[in-house]
Amino acid sequence: MKDKDYINLIISTKLAYFSKIKGFMILRPYGYKIWENIKNILNKMLIKTNHENVYFPLLIPKSLFNIENNYIKSFSKECAIVTHSRLKIKDNKVIIDPSSKLNEELIIRPTSETIIWDTYKEWIQSYRDLPVLINQWSNVVRLEMKNKIFIRNSEFLWQEGHTAHAYKKDAIIEINIIKKIYKNLIKKKLSIPFISGYKTNIEKFSGAKYTYSFESLTKYNGKSIQLATIHFLAKNFSKAFNVMFTNKNGKKKYVWSTSWGISTRLIGAIIMIHSDNKGLILPPKIAPIQVVIIPIINNKNLIYKNKINNIIKKIINNLKKIKIKVKYDNNKYITPGNKFFKYEKMGVPIRITIGKKEIDKNIMEITRRDNFKKYYLNINNFKKKIIKILNKIQKNIYIKAKKNMKKKTFFIDDYNLFKEKIYNNCGFIISHWDKNNKTELKIKEETKATIRCIPNKFKEKGRCIYSGKKSYKRVVFGKSY
Repeated sequence: MKDKDYINLIISTKLAYFSKIKGFMILRPYGYKIWENIKNILNKMLIKTNHENVYFPLLIPKSLFNIENNYIKSFSKECAIVTHSRLKIKDNKVIIDPSSKLNEELIIRPTSETIIWDTYKEWIQSYRDLPVLINQWSNVVRLEMKNKIFIRNSEFLWQEGHTAHAYKKDAIIEINIIKKIYKNLIKKKLSIPFISGYKTNIEKFSGAKYTYSFESLTKYNGKSIQLATIHFLAKNFSKAFNVMFTNKNGKKKYVWSTSWGISTRLIGAIIMIHSDNKGLILPPKIAPIQVVIIPIINNKNLIYKNKINNIIKKIINNLKKIKIKVKYDNNKYITPGNKFFKYEKMGVPIRITIGKKEIDKNIMEITRRDNFKKYYLNINNFKKKIIKILNKIQKNIYIKAKKNMKKKTFFIDDYNLFKEKIYNNCGFIISHWDKNNKTELKIKEETKATIRCIPNKFKEKGRCIYSGKKSYKRVVFGKSY
């Protein structure tokens, strides 16, 4: 999918719009509903695993960033800073009031580790205060040099979890819980296949001992897209902020910690992984409209018009009983053909069409968005079949995306072939690497490919694709946004 097509699809389907500030998007109702559905699904999973939602301030004192300055390496070139607190009018123009310069500059949060750990110092005193399992739904600001709507925004919505534990083993258990939650969300709810594994020291989150990520491939240009990350922070932040607790034996210990998150980038991933040349294809579990009903009405025949409307009302009530999100488009100023085009582009999973022909046969026509397969269901007995069709769509778009990822994944041991494939945006390249930072940087410099992750699988002896030195595992290379 070319950048122009991607942007046109977002604008034409009213997912989002550009604001007056570069890199800051306006989420329109349809796009925001998709995010809300993702949020609601994930939130339920987190609540079930005893995580609680909180909210921390948007502005963070700059001094807090000096405490754990390794962490800021990831964001130092992207931070937005508040330096003054007031405006004034001079010569009929609005200017910054120079007398309102702040004693301490404030950073608009790029992420919240610093302010959260400064607060944990007050909250955590004893082993009885642990674990702390909190999650925040918020916006963050990172002034990206290269912007791509949903994929790389200067402001985006996200979820960030921050946990504190008495023991390392508890922090590792937490990471495994979040791995399962993200896997469930990405695979089962978004129908996105992925490769997951550890980031290299160069690619990991700066404040982490290690970072675990979920990576997938876009459908058309074979670029890698990061879906979620989990960070094992070890004691890095607790030591930096002096967050200690008294254990059962009365000894002072630093706490262990994790952080993890997903963002509105997932909407960009859905667009780039599932769309076709007719528009969006949305996974039913997160679609704002799962079923759209379009009547075929001849306004001259009022008897059938009333019949169709009455039957559709019953159908809508039955769909709502099984918690299907349904829309009835009876706009008489738009032709059925134009409605078909509109909802196909919007990616609505199922279209129901009812006209005189269907009424006479006591049926409804069902059309699937993913493959345009048609079904004819009895008007009085369709609920279980609609659910079954939605589940088939959910599964089918995952299978299609997985086939595409498999098709664009290559095991390569020759560096010249590696460069050729990367140049053509082939997808994932699974190759050996000697674990050397210099090698990783050289490959990135020469090809613009990065190591997306180091999976637990692909353990085998070989030679590094670049240096020829011994290697005991393959890693995943790719070009990313």
